[in-house]
Amino acid sequence: MTQNAVATAPAPAVEPVADARSTGRLIGVDLARGLAVFGMYAAHVGPDPATAGGVRGFVMELAHGRSSALFAFLAGFSVVLMTGRRVPKTGRAGRQAVAKVALRAVVLLVLGTALTMSGTPVEVILAFYGLYFLLVLPLYRLSARTLAEIAVVAALVLPQLLYFVVRAVYYDGALGGGTTGPLAWPRTGDGLVPLLFTGSYPALSWLPFVIAGMAVARLDLADTAVRIRLAVTGVGLAVLGYGGSWVALHHLPGVARALGDAGFQAGGTGTAWWSDVAGLPEEDTWGWLFVAAPHSETTLSIVANTGVAVAVLAACLLAVDALPRFRRLAGPVIAVGSMSLTAYVLHIVAIRFLGGDELPQSTLLLLAFVAGVTAFAALWTRFFRRGPLEALLQRATKVAERVP
Repeated sequence: MTQNAVATAPAPAVEPVADARSTGRLIGVDLARGLAVFGMYAAHVGPDPATAGGVRGFVMELAHGRSSALFAFLAGFSVVLMTGRRVPKTGRAGRQAVAKVALRAVVLLVLGTALTMSGTPVEVILAFYGLYFLLVLPLYRLSARTLAEIAVVAALVLPQLLYFVVRAVYYDGALGGGTTGPLAWPRTGDGLVPLLFTGSYPALSWLPFVIAGMAVARLDLADTAVRIRLAVTGVGLAVLGYGGSWVALHHLPGVARALGDAGFQAGGTGTAWWSDVAGLPEEDTWGWLFVAAPHSETTLSIVANTGVAVAVLAACLLAVDALPRFRRLAGPVIAVGSMSLTAYVLHIVAIRFLGGDELPQSTLLLLAFVAGVTAFAALWTRFFRRGPLEALLQRATKVAERVP
């Protein structure tokens, strides 16, 4: 089973909207979530891109890592929606909003841990997602510009910090860590160390996605000019990240050799600038810092995947307003995005009970998963405002309204 998972933020309660354009803006966010759900399904039950080949393999590989980055980006969007989008909530309303976000984070931590303990072969991101919520919550009152600046600094600094901290403590054991030292670190699981440093989606390198999403949520997204600038910015960041990695892997002295000496797959530098297919090197190496594969946890990877997330969101926002017929046709996908937590958990449970690691990944299975969740979401949203788990989460966090 491909080890790539994405998580979804529960659909936030929609704030009062001023006009139809505002409504379309939020629908565009749900459309982006729905696309990310389908990308996640492709990563987990679709054909393996390493063996599928051709156009099908290329499309499958596009889903790996980029959909989880999109959801992390939209997590930041959700935090801002819950705490006041254009104007942060203050006073009692602000304290209640903060309490609600914190409670949702705790629920996601517990739910993610439970799903991981169920024995699913999928690397569940929900516990990581809950931690992201808690770590970025102190930033909720900041402006779009300040948040963007923090995201840039985080993308430049945190991946390098992650590399040297994990190398010094876990791999080298220089600080008494490793697998047997007095400060031994677990490599996987939902403990604090894996969630922060050594897990599949370590907070130290995924927080820039969340903070970038918060910055974008602060913008006037009803303005078409803002949306177009976002689309251009997203494409530019993707080109900068992936293009920068391609140049480094092919032309920067010593990088390819360092990867080769570390046992990196022969010819892997030909795809590692955008794809996970080449896998990981057998040993730790500084050359890895120039890879932009979606799960490489590097600066170039964060820049590129943030660009993809921004571009996808901008395209969704533009499309639902500019193309009424497209908006109607995309209704089932939007319905999936509006209950993305439910869709995520359903697919984890289904994979677990349909065979786990023994479940054969195929195009037919992927289509079955997509059709099933789409039909369920389309039917459910005709009668209910929120998805099943979203409604339960709303009730669980209602206690936040008692905060004085």
